[in-house]
Amino acid sequence: MRPIGILGGMSWVSTAHYYARLNQMVAERMGGLHSARILLHSVDFAPVAQMQKEADWEAAGELLADAARGLEAAGAGLIVIATNTMHHVAGQVAAATALPLIHIADATADAIGAAGLKRPGLIATAYTMEQRFYRDRLEAAGLDPVIPGASARTEIHRIIFDELVRNEIREDSRARFEAEAAALIEAGADCIIFGCTEVGMLLNQDNVAAPVFDTVEIHCRAALEAASFETGETYV
Repeated sequence: MRPIGILGGMSWVSTAHYYARLNQMVAERMGGLHSARILLHSVDFAPVAQMQKEADWEAAGELLADAARGLEAAGAGLIVIATNTMHHVAGQVAAATALPLIHIADATADAIGAAGLKRPGLIATAYTMEQRFYRDRLEAAGLDPVIPGASARTEIHRIIFDELVRNEIREDSRARFEAEAAALIEAGADCIIFGCTEVGMLLNQDNVAAPVFDTVEIHCRAALEAASFETGETYV
């Protein structure tokens, strides 16, 4: 298994979920004391969040590109950006090394297509819902994403940045996310993408009345598939 290089810290909360889930997946499949081979570069999220707010994606991309080069030098076999929003700079990161980058939107689109679904509702940061970098990948795969209305996008974004990335879980916010998922389904969505890696803190298959696609789960599985490909080992 090639070491998985993770660009994390955006937020540390979701990166912890990545670390746990990757190791759980390997342990479930291989048994015993097996765990995932991981190299992690965890950035300080505060300056990254400010770059996002200022739309300075070039600087944010160079920050992650430099971290990716470090992971390559340390022996990583592939790169994973452990956040949906920062796939805005996936091109910069991919160009910085010779390593494959496992794109979260492509892996998610593949999973939705394999399930025979077409109109995913997208719950994510405002950047991911409103800008084209993510939805373009879904549409290129033949999907027709549905996003919440403007006021709903604002409140979803606020909950993510004011609460979830700080590891705060509020039941009133859970109810709001449940209501937004229901509204997307009412608007014609046939499934729901947890398009921010913290969304699964509030939503799951039990409180959403349509198939859900948790991008942390999907991304981790795709990373393990890629990591085991060269040796022919089966980790997933």
